[in-house]
Amino acid sequence: MSKKLWGGRFNGKNEEWIDAFGASIEVDQALVLQDIQGSLAHVAMQEVVGMLTNDEAEQIRQGLEKLLDKAKKGELEYTIQNEDIHLNIEALLHEEIGAVAGKLHTARSRNDQVATDMHLWVKEVNTSIIQEIEKMQQTFVKVASSHIETLLPGMTHLQHAQPISLAHHLLAYVHMFERDKERFTWSQHHADISPLGAAALAGTTFPIDRFFTAEKLGFKNVYANSLDAVSDRDFILELLSNAAILSLHMSRLCEELILWCSHEYQFITLSDTYSTGSSIMPQKKNPDMAELVRGKTGRIYGNLFGLLTTMKSLPLAYNKDLQEDKEGMIDSAETVLTCIKIVTGMIETMTINEEKMSASVEQDFSNATELADYLASIGIPFRKAHEIVGKLVLECIQTGKFLQDIPLCDYQTIVPEIKEDIYSILSAKSAVARRTSFGGTGFEQVEKQIHFWYDKLNIE
Repeated sequence: MSKKLWGGRFNGKNEEWIDAFGASIEVDQALVLQDIQGSLAHVAMQEVVGMLTNDEAEQIRQGLEKLLDKAKKGELEYTIQNEDIHLNIEALLHEEIGAVAGKLHTARSRNDQVATDMHLWVKEVNTSIIQEIEKMQQTFVKVASSHIETLLPGMTHLQHAQPISLAHHLLAYVHMFERDKERFTWSQHHADISPLGAAALAGTTFPIDRFFTAEKLGFKNVYANSLDAVSDRDFILELLSNAAILSLHMSRLCEELILWCSHEYQFITLSDTYSTGSSIMPQKKNPDMAELVRGKTGRIYGNLFGLLTTMKSLPLAYNKDLQEDKEGMIDSAETVLTCIKIVTGMIETMTINEEKMSASVEQDFSNATELADYLASIGIPFRKAHEIVGKLVLECIQTGKFLQDIPLCDYQTIVPEIKEDIYSILSAKSAVARRTSFGGTGFEQVEKQIHFWYDKLNIE
């Protein structure tokens, strides 16, 4: 007969490589604390409803607490023969307290047990990610507050479009990260549901109290359908989806940092901590950490697509395919947490080359819209103004000039109403300051945004 804890109806013995293929302990040992917490709640419920005597419950509780202490110290040893974290803990409990350990599994299955573990784990990791995003936001806002009047070219199509405040640019990411926080916060509603007591798929004949264990474990709700309880992985898909969108935002930022620290831009210099050198080219300082954050976005996407594909054809309720739900979940969460810390550190420690940034909006045509708006303000239809400025830009390109280099007499030859104030209008700083519409890059608006974020994020 098989020696597996589930092996009563089996005569054969698997080869070791097949056991290794079917085992998940290398991955799900990351859920050991949650697994023991779930068992402690379950045994407390068993005692309350009379499924265990007080003495039996105390023995099991003490045994689990010993295992929990060892787990926190990293002293537990797991075996592939026991497949997963649940059977490993049950086997270790048998070693601690003897046969009474076998009563712990009454009225539950590994199906609701693993789902409970993952709900607890996702709840915790969502909270950690939210906290780290907020730290990242605080860093962005602090850096932005020192660069309200630092100018750089705003881009469309990676071409100079209009001058903007660097603070305004950084705050755009703060808003993105706020939406990321909201997604993780909202997803907690689906992580905060207890599947414990759904058993294999149909519930149990024992007089359990699922609301008792839910309260013990800190869950706000209980699954109302046992089939849904053991087969639902939406809460993991939401974690992976949220991580993918957050990674997208960080990847976009990192792409800009990579460009900004290039020789062609020279807008910033990244700290040595977040850079590496070349094994052959002594002059190189590579933005490797930014590139890795950008690269790991693909990995996080892959984990999302992997679980979506695994789930798409699964009939109810539990299937062994679901063993594949944990590795990507754990990997994405750990990866995105590390990426957040890397991005936070890069922004906090980078050197901003203000003069280089500002010079880039004086030797370009990002003030063309200012001239078109000026012409419109003196009565020229905007479409006509657009055409006039476009021809002037073309002429400047051909003659090696910029709009602010054109003499007033030449402007007045084209439009007599143009006055001397045109040169003030064409200055990059003026162009930014004048954009006072709500949410715009005008300095007053940016200051208001920064005050808003200082209050919202409790920045001191």
